Amino acid sequence: MPGKRRLPTREQLRTWRDFLETTEVLRSALAARLQSDAGLSTGDYAVLLALSEAPQGRIRSSELAATISWERSRLSHHLGRMERRGLIRREKAAADSRGAEIVLESAGTVAFRAATVPHLQAVRELFVDALTPEQLAAAGDIAAALRAHLR
Repeated sequence: MPGKRRLPTREQLRTWRDFLETTEVLRSALAARLQSDAGLSTGDYAVLLALSEAPQGRIRSSELAATISWERSRLSHHLGRMERRGLIRREKAAADSRGAEIVLESAGTVAFRAATVPHLQAVRELFVDALTPEQLAAAGDIAAALRAHLR
């Protein structure tokens, strides 16, 4: 019957729950390692990564929010905490006085560089090394399919 909603099967729900629970365990383990190895949260790292990739280490706050897929209010609170720690600074945008640019401070660059190798080692140990090359390729295909479906 057209328009009738189909519910997932018991097996599909088991796979879904396994996916969610495993993803959460992996995210928690990576977050704990990042915090213990570098004193950064995953949010700090996401912001510093985006800034390190931005021209001259600066990006409009609205663009940063879109880049890391955060609500602007969440980002604003997080940036305040990072600014108090000297990792970033906020400036009025030169082209638009209503906007703000987020600028990577030298302490942020140092923190990001110090965190990167240990973080990538943790990604390798906790994610890459757990999978065969075929499983890793399949995980990439699955992620791409989900992204395309959600657009």
